[in-house]
Amino acid sequence: MTEPLRLSKRMSELGLCSRREADEWIARGWVRVDGKVVSELGSKVLPNQRITVERQAAAEQSKRVTILINKPVGYVSGQAEDGYTPAVALIKPENRWADDPSKEQFHPTQLRSLVPCGRLDIDSVGLLVLSQDGRIAKHLIGETTSVDKEYLVRVQYTKPGKLPDSDLKKLNHGLWMDGKPLLPAKVRWQNEDQLSFTLREGKKRQIRRMCDMVGLKVVGLKRVRIGKVKLGNLPEGQWRYLAPDEQF
Repeated sequence: MTEPLRLSKRMSELGLCSRREADEWIARGWVRVDGKVVSELGSKVLPNQRITVERQAAAEQSKRVTILINKPVGYVSGQAEDGYTPAVALIKPENRWADDPSKEQFHPTQLRSLVPCGRLDIDSVGLLVLSQDGRIAKHLIGETTSVDKEYLVRVQYTKPGKLPDSDLKKLNHGLWMDGKPLLPAKVRWQNEDQLSFTLREGKKRQIRRMCDMVGLKVVGLKRVRIGKVKLGNLPEGQWRYLAPDEQF
């Protein structure tokens, strides 16, 4: 017999919303299972049961914004830590990119439940995504994500001569981290001191650690793309809205 699942988990699996959103919608009576309203948190369903949501939920979800920042050095991606400022502090009207094509109007309520969809460490710059939409967060950082991320990495070789081709191959596939093999990456030279890394996973300080394993010191690291969304001409320290026709 098929095991019942928590309703919120099943809604997340179906891509309807995040688990947190699901709990909110269930509590508001916006969720039906086989046509009947289910408003008790922790309720369970079978995988073959039909789940629908009321129009109010879809309307609320459509109001949720996703914001792209070109994060400067010195800002952390998520919660404030050790006196460092979180990147969300940059999201204010005066930092909005003048060339943002979106017609979206900024309102302070957009800062509520705005969570970073992935990390970018304090010493790195470039594209950081923050979203109120749990579906986008799950798509970008869920365990099964297939969205790749591209970085430009300025490096110095710490050994005599230059990086052997065999070590460049290791960066592409063959390194282990935290006791597990890393997924295949695409790593190639852009010019004599800069590499392009394209990854499908994001372990803590992964690129810096990968470079360290082959004798490269990272001098600068910039994320330039997440899926189909590019950093483009967005100036450092400024932000813009994800356009309705943009998809990761």
